[in-house]
Amino acid sequence: MTEENLRPQEPQFYYPRTSSMAVFSLVLGIASYVVIPLLGAIAAIITGNLAKKEIQENPEVLTGEGLARWGMILGWVNVGISIIGLCVTLAVVVMTVLTALGLISLPLLLIPLTNGG
Repeated sequence: MTEENLRPQEPQFYYPRTSSMAVFSLVLGIASYVVIPLLGAIAAIITGNLAKKEIQENPEVLTGEGLARWGMILGWVNVGISIIGLCVTLAVVVMTVLTALGLISLPLLLIPLTNGG
């Protein structure tokens, strides 16, 4: 046997590392406002949940629960904004189609906007 095998091993210290899923969730949550609006938000929510579960299973090894939480928060806020935007867009399209068909007249509030002033 060599001397290396006979020497007592020094204890190795393992520091908690940040969950890559938590970082990915936060990046997707931020990207959902800039690059990929609704799909990025949904992906941020899903990866945030996966990251929180992963961190809870190995709390001594993994950290980053705050990153996962903020990724999920950003994702849910973006989903809410997207739903409101889709509802407003749908209402404008329906009003435009019904007005073009002559089934309704424009509300008095919108008439100054259509005449150019």
